[in-house]
Amino acid sequence: MQDKKTSIAVLPFVNRSADNSNEFFCDGITDEIINALSNIEQLSVTSRTSSFYFKNKNYSLQEISNQLNVSTILEGSVRFNGQQIRIHAQLIEVKNDHTFWSSTWDRKLENVFQIQDEISLLIAEKLREKYGHLEISEHLVKPVTNSIDAYQYCLKAKQLFNKWNPSSVNEAIELFEMALKIDDQLIEAHVGLADAYSFLAVAGFAPNQETWIKVNEHLMKAKLINAEYAPLNYLLANQAFFTAADFGKAAKYIQKSIISKPNHSEGQQFLSFLYILRGELDTANTLLQYVKSIDPLNQETMFYEAYFFYRSYQFDKAENSLQQLLDENAQNIPAIITMLYVLLKKGAYQQAEHLLNTTPNELIMPDERLGLQCLIQILKSNGEGELDSFRELESRAKKDTSFQAHAYLFLAYANLNQFDAAFKMMDKLYNNKSSVLLLTFSDPLADSIQADDQYLIYHARTYPPINASKINTTNNSSALNDNTSMQMLSTLKDFMQTEKPFLNPQLTLRSLANQINIHPNQLSWLLNEHLKQNYNEYINQYRVEEFKKLAVDSSNKHISLIGLAYESGFNSKTVFNTTFKKIVGMTPKEYQTKHSSLE
Repeated sequence: MQDKKTSIAVLPFVNRSADNSNEFFCDGITDEIINALSNIEQLSVTSRTSSFYFKNKNYSLQEISNQLNVSTILEGSVRFNGQQIRIHAQLIEVKNDHTFWSSTWDRKLENVFQIQDEISLLIAEKLREKYGHLEISEHLVKPVTNSIDAYQYCLKAKQLFNKWNPSSVNEAIELFEMALKIDDQLIEAHVGLADAYSFLAVAGFAPNQETWIKVNEHLMKAKLINAEYAPLNYLLANQAFFTAADFGKAAKYIQKSIISKPNHSEGQQFLSFLYILRGELDTANTLLQYVKSIDPLNQETMFYEAYFFYRSYQFDKAENSLQQLLDENAQNIPAIITMLYVLLKKGAYQQAEHLLNTTPNELIMPDERLGLQCLIQILKSNGEGELDSFRELESRAKKDTSFQAHAYLFLAYANLNQFDAAFKMMDKLYNNKSSVLLLTFSDPLADSIQADDQYLIYHARTYPPINASKINTTNNSSALNDNTSMQMLSTLKDFMQTEKPFLNPQLTLRSLANQINIHPNQLSWLLNEHLKQNYNEYINQYRVEEFKKLAVDSSNKHISLIGLAYESGFNSKTVFNTTFKKIVGMTPKEYQTKHSSLE
C-alpha cells in the first residue's frame, strides 16, 4: 500500500525547567528518539543537524515541513523536578495541523533509557497505525551505560563539542574523560574523545603527534567494545583516507558504518565523496539525493552537492551553491577552496585572485596559498614567462610531509603538460601517504593529464573499485505465505464481527494482535499487503458501519450524533466526521436524515 516512506522530523525537545543547565538533557532525549526511529527501515527520519536547525527559531510547522519535506512532526518538552522528570510529546500531521497523538510521562531520572524506549516505541506504533506497515523491534533504545551520571557527562560533552571551537572542545574532552572514569565501556565517550582530539589536531590547536596517538588509543578501545558502531567506522574511514591515504580501506570502513546504520547521513556523504573521486558520478548523485532527503539543511550536505556540481563540470551550479554557503559562513574553508577551483575552471582569474587575496591567512595554509597563486599564474600566462611561484612550490614539495605542496605541484605539472613529472609526484601518495593527492589526482583542474596512457594505470592504483556491500532494504520478516495469510485474515474478520473489539476507543494494533494471537508486525503487514489499508482505516470502517446502524435505530433518537460516534468506538469528533465523509461520501447528519426518511 505504501508508495513511499513515511516521513517525520523530531524537533528539539523544549526545556520547561527553570534551570537552563538542563538543556543538554533535552537535546539528548531528542537525539535518542531520532536515532531510535531511524532504526525503522520504512521510516524516513530527518537527521539531527537539519532538525536542530530550527532550535530556538520562530518557524511555523508548515514552514518546517516544507523545508524538511516531511508530513509529520514530533514536538516535545521536558520538565525537571529534582530526580523526577516529566516528558510530553505529540505527533502532528502538518497538512491538517492535526495533533493525532499526545502523551505525558512522569518518571524517575534513573529510568531515562526505559522512558526513551517507551516513547520511541509508542511513536512508531502511532505512525504505523496511521500511515501503514512498519517493522518495529521489541526495543528501539538500548541503554548505553548503567550509570546515569556517565550518561549525563557524555550528553554535556556532546553539546559542547557541537560548538566546534577549541575552548568548548577542550571542555568536552574533560567531560568525556569524567564519563569514562565512571564507565570505561561507554563507547560514545571513546568515539567522542577520538573525534575531539582529531579536531584539535587537524585544526592545529594541539601538538600533532601526541594528539593523534590519543585519537588512535580511543579508536582502538572503541573497536574492542563494538567494532560495528557506525560513528566509530565513520571516524576510521576518515582516518584511513586523510591519515593513512588508503582509499580502499576508507571505502571498507564507511560501508561498514552504513551497513550498521543505513541512514547515517555523514556516512552516506562520505561514500558519495569516494564515488565522486572515482568518477562514478551517477552512483555518487544517488547517494547525495538520499542524504538531501534526510538532512537537507546540513551545511555539509550542501557542500557535498556543490562539490558534486564542480566535479561533474556544472560550474555555474557549483558557484551558486558555494556562494550560498559562503553567504551563510564566510569562513567555510572547503567552500572557499572549491570556489577558487570553480573560478579557475571558468577562466575567471581576476575573481580568483581577488578571493584568494582577501581571504585571511589563517584560513588558507601557506603551501595551499602558494599552490593557488602558482596555478593562477600558470593558467593566466598559459605556462609562459617567469613562474616564480612554481619554483618556490617545487622547493617546498621536496619535503615528504608537505602534502599541500605535493598536490599543487601535481596540478601545476598537469597544467604545464609535464605529465611524466606529474605522475612522478604521485609516488608521494604511495610512498609518503601524501593524502591530499587522493583528492587532487582526478580533479577537473588536472583533466588534461587524463589523455596520457599512464592515467588509467595510476587511477586504478589510486582509487581501487568500491565493492558495494548490499544493504538489505527489503526486510519483510513479518511476511506470511498465502495460506497462512488467508487463515489469519479469516480469524481476524470473525473476531471483528463477533467480539467487536473496535468499540473500545483505546484499542491499538498491538492489543488487537495480542487478542488474536498474532505478532503486531504480522498484523500490520497483513492489513497493508492484503487489504491495502493501514490500521486506522481498517478499524474505523467497522466503527462507521456500527454508527450507521445506530444512527437509523429509532431507539437512539435521544442520543446525539457525536454520542453515537462515541458508542461506535470513536474518541474524536474531528476523526469521526472526517472518516465518515471519506467512507460514506456525506456527513453523518446527511446520512441520518436520508435514511430516516426512507423508513
